[in-house]
Amino acid sequence: MQLDLSIFNPKARSLIGLDISSSSVKMVELASDAKGGYRVERYAIEVLPRDVVSDGNIVNLEAAAESVRRAWKRLATVTKQVAIALPASHVITKKIIVAAGQREEELEVLVESEANQYIPFALEEVNLDFQVVGPVPSSPDEIEVLIAASRKEKVEDRVAVAEAAGLKPVVLDVESYAVLAAFELIEKQLPEGGQGQIVALVDVGANVMNLTVLRNGQQLYVREQAFGGNQLTQDIARLFSMSFEEAEAEKRRNNLPEQYETELLRPFLESMALELSRALQFFFTSTQFNQINHIVLAGGCAVIAGADEVVASRTQINTIIANPFANMLLSDRVRTKNLLTDASSLMVACGLALRRFDE
Repeated sequence: MQLDLSIFNPKARSLIGLDISSSSVKMVELASDAKGGYRVERYAIEVLPRDVVSDGNIVNLEAAAESVRRAWKRLATVTKQVAIALPASHVITKKIIVAAGQREEELEVLVESEANQYIPFALEEVNLDFQVVGPVPSSPDEIEVLIAASRKEKVEDRVAVAEAAGLKPVVLDVESYAVLAAFELIEKQLPEGGQGQIVALVDVGANVMNLTVLRNGQQLYVREQAFGGNQLTQDIARLFSMSFEEAEAEKRRNNLPEQYETELLRPFLESMALELSRALQFFFTSTQFNQINHIVLAGGCAVIAGADEVVASRTQINTIIANPFANMLLSDRVRTKNLLTDASSLMVACGLALRRFDE
């Protein structure tokens, strides 16, 4: 099956960012405002039944498509074109350096021959794409090209879910790149626009904590640790004799008995801060850097009340909650309070929605 999908090049002008994570489906639609900025048109979050998505793999296509369909209905939009993303673990990326001034067809041949060397699958089994990053700083006669490849079945699963929900996927991205696109909006909110500062972007989802350390938009370090909000949900289910789904719903509604905070929530946040401290220690010991200027918390766990304070207290580093929408206008359909609560978990969906404005 040939997909008319480019990992890097959107063909659509009206686009929904669709993020299918292990715990929920998230959708964001952005538009331009009159001043060259962005306006949040609408967004929706639909909780996924447990084990529909596992380790980034879609296990139950029908259930995933049903959740996407419900999220789209709630979005109340006519736009059907979506940008979707693959987990970074499903994508092999590599930067290569080639001579400048080559035509597109020549670059394609070069990329294929390079890809042959480092992709452990036959080329007919993968979707392959590339993007010119720009000139090599030390050598103006050469350019840097980013190659991305993924197994076709991984791509086709995501596409099938969107299509089964009645949507049309037109952009395929990588989750980590979508997050970085949204992070650029957050970096501008830091003192001096974050210039020259070392920022730890920490995304704590349902099962995994991702640490990305950045300076001036460049990744210095990436680490993944097994830690996430599902641990808290399981503890809630056990303590209050609920199903996992009930526990997740009550956790999101913040509608739990008094002892929840002291017996479960505080210890969970302390564990999260400890895991993050460990991850930062790995960064310090494996690079030449010895300090972090800011921590930006993202993902579903960042919205837990007090998360930023507990992390700041343990690490002694200025900690903020990710909000890529902070400087955007909001349409009448978007409630400011709700968006503020959900913003940190919408990083991937926001980054995907931004693909509408790519040159």
